[in-house]
Amino acid sequence: MVSVSPSTWQRLRILYQWVLENGDKRTDGWLLVYSPLPVGGIFVCYLVIIWLGPKLMACREPVNIKTLLVIYNFSMVCLSAYMFYEFTASSWLANYSLLCQPVDYSENPLAMRMARVCWWFYFSKVIELTDTMFFILRKKNNQLTFLHVYHHGTMIFNWWAGVKYVAGGQSFLIGLINSFVHVVMYMYYGLAALGPQIQKYLWWKRYLTSLQLLQFFIVTIHTAFNLYADCDFPDSMNMVVLGYSLSLIALFSNFYYQSYLSKKTKMT
Repeated sequence: MVSVSPSTWQRLRILYQWVLENGDKRTDGWLLVYSPLPVGGIFVCYLVIIWLGPKLMACREPVNIKTLLVIYNFSMVCLSAYMFYEFTASSWLANYSLLCQPVDYSENPLAMRMARVCWWFYFSKVIELTDTMFFILRKKNNQLTFLHVYHHGTMIFNWWAGVKYVAGGQSFLIGLINSFVHVVMYMYYGLAALGPQIQKYLWWKRYLTSLQLLQFFIVTIHTAFNLYADCDFPDSMNMVVLGYSLSLIALFSNFYYQSYLSKKTKMT
């Protein structure tokens, strides 16, 4: 018999079926988890809005959304604080190891608690795409940088994969640290949204960027150690996280230099 090799389309179907069927069965039924297509559709819509939004706003006045910004930012402070607490409490009660922590795929209450906060963290990244919409409505197009779009657009895919395949384990530290950073970050944006009278109290923006950079260095070190340690956590996930965190270190370092060091050099 003559064997017929599968076509490209058949290979893609086989790969897609593998993606669907090899996830964490506990999280498969949760919103935006089972298939990558819904989150892929969200990403496509996000890119269309980034392309089309500034064109539609070009001949319009900036939209006054001060009240909405205040509510949104302080709501994100509350959500981030909740996730920070849940990551901390779940990992502490389950005796998580900072050096090597496999995923507990059981339906143990603590394992499910960790999986749930991982899902909330993932869903918060979908919510955070709204940040970009607010820039467009306010005609702050200078803030639609590659760093902003890259970071927001890729985080939804990273954490879709996290919740789909590794809802817990080593990934908990990323969510824990990032939730804490976002408490501080959205507090800053919430205060800034209150108006010019608050600006004199927001001298610490530079240190917020430093805090963001620090988190990426911690994640890089944590992931690199786990990648070379004998730990029952997927190396493929660790490699993706390591590459991603290194890319963010490069991009945020450039942002820090351009925003603070370069300007200071020009002034002297």
